[in-house]
Amino acid sequence: MKQFILCLFLLVVLFGCKKGESLPDYHSQPAEMRRQEVVDKKLVVYDGELSEAEVVQDDYDNREQYDYIAENQFKSVLSDPVSTFSIDVDTAAYANVRRFIENNQLPPVDAVRIEELINYFEYEYPLPTGEHPFSVYTETATAPWNEDHQLVMIGLKGKEIPVKSLPPSNLVFLLDVSGSMSDYNKLPLLKKAFHILVDNLRPQDRVAIVVYAGASGIVLNSTSGENKKKILKSIYRLNSGGSTAGARGIELAYQVAQQNFIKNGNNRVILATDGDFNVGPSSDGELVRLIEQKRDAGVFLTILGFGMGNYQDAKMEKLSNAGNGNYAYIDTILEANKVLNHQFQGNLFTIAKDVKIQIEFNPAHVKGYRLIGYENRLLNNEDFNDDKKDAGEIGAGHTVTALYEMIPANSSEEVADVDPLEYQKIEVLDKSNLMTVKLRYKKPQEDNSQLLVTRIPQQYKTIQSASGNLQYASAVAAYGLLLRDSQFKGNATFQQVIKLAKTASLSDQYGYKASFIRLVETTHLISNLE
Repeated sequence: MKQFILCLFLLVVLFGCKKGESLPDYHSQPAEMRRQEVVDKKLVVYDGELSEAEVVQDDYDNREQYDYIAENQFKSVLSDPVSTFSIDVDTAAYANVRRFIENNQLPPVDAVRIEELINYFEYEYPLPTGEHPFSVYTETATAPWNEDHQLVMIGLKGKEIPVKSLPPSNLVFLLDVSGSMSDYNKLPLLKKAFHILVDNLRPQDRVAIVVYAGASGIVLNSTSGENKKKILKSIYRLNSGGSTAGARGIELAYQVAQQNFIKNGNNRVILATDGDFNVGPSSDGELVRLIEQKRDAGVFLTILGFGMGNYQDAKMEKLSNAGNGNYAYIDTILEANKVLNHQFQGNLFTIAKDVKIQIEFNPAHVKGYRLIGYENRLLNNEDFNDDKKDAGEIGAGHTVTALYEMIPANSSEEVADVDPLEYQKIEVLDKSNLMTVKLRYKKPQEDNSQLLVTRIPQQYKTIQSASGNLQYASAVAAYGLLLRDSQFKGNATFQQVIKLAKTASLSDQYGYKASFIRLVETTHLISNLE
């Protein structure tokens, strides 16, 4: 195609010259004519010496969308002792940040969701042994970027289920084949990614394929996972073109999922798109309400984001949050293998839904606290006991991690607070616990939540003597603080992040943790040049 366009361009240029004329000599033109910029081809011709070359603005149409993140601030334990949030197993932000860094640029601040950076990695939490589908792990140590503060880690580990014991799946692949998906890192990569997923299907699993562009349609009716050739043929014959009627595709995909619903099975729509919906209902509010209407039917949602330039991160994160789902970004075939092969069970098989965490801090030991990340997953305290309030899901074998940064009670540091109450008296009870951690969750097919309560004793240790879990998670958190140029980054440096990540003793079967260290090294180089 490129050769055809080039030939056409040359013909136009050649035949556009009048008879007897030759092509203009670049060097014979005035200087102001010689200085030119062709944005589409990113061709810049400089006038004069290389050292005097002008920096030309690239007018590339970047329409990527990220929601504004207002970082969580420190709260006073005396006036606000309870913190409540929904868990989040999304990992899209990490892969998206990596895409920017590997393109030699720092990511937009609002593309950096620190909880997703932390949760990109697996941690070595103990497996659950009791009646609940996940275990709860806690640990405290000094914050590496501020030795006067402490970090507390709260980690969940979902039970692991052998593949042969997983429930049968009713999957609907909802694939965006609009014109915006034509780039090499969109539909072509999507096809390879779903090939990996299809290879993991069993005979008892079923797949239907719905596509959308200017309109939506069914490419493949529900088919047994045993018939992999038929499924793959339907995927590889897809081509891109047309506008993007995403809402119509969502409606049809859920309809197909409900028609083939498997009781006590894994019923899920897997949406693969760049998120650039432009026909029909396309606002975030309209699409979120549409997804909310569908989630109560027992169909879960996984969103896989592809591409760049028009990537609609904000929209896709909201949809996954609304749809009892998870959200990953696929930038390479290796990432596709991580999401759809190595973490196949965790990403596609939910073991607990509407998982909420509520912390009560003890003012005898904690003066102030702030939750690191999870800004768009915060809940009102009363939402914790409200079973109608939606929250995040955890998959088989998944780990979920949250970090709080705390100011000790004996610190002289000031924490923003309200005036003393006139009609109530605050009494601090002399208890040794640092905090109480409460969790609520529902089993996938149930509507009533169950409660877990864990109390964390007061303890002190340095980050150097902490477990590999906390060392590594705090290194990733510090990296996120640096990328965001956070007001809370303290004395964090990229060198400190690298040292701490290397110190952490954790298994690294697939090399993801080693890749993180290289990513930090690259980020450090880029930041020194900007």
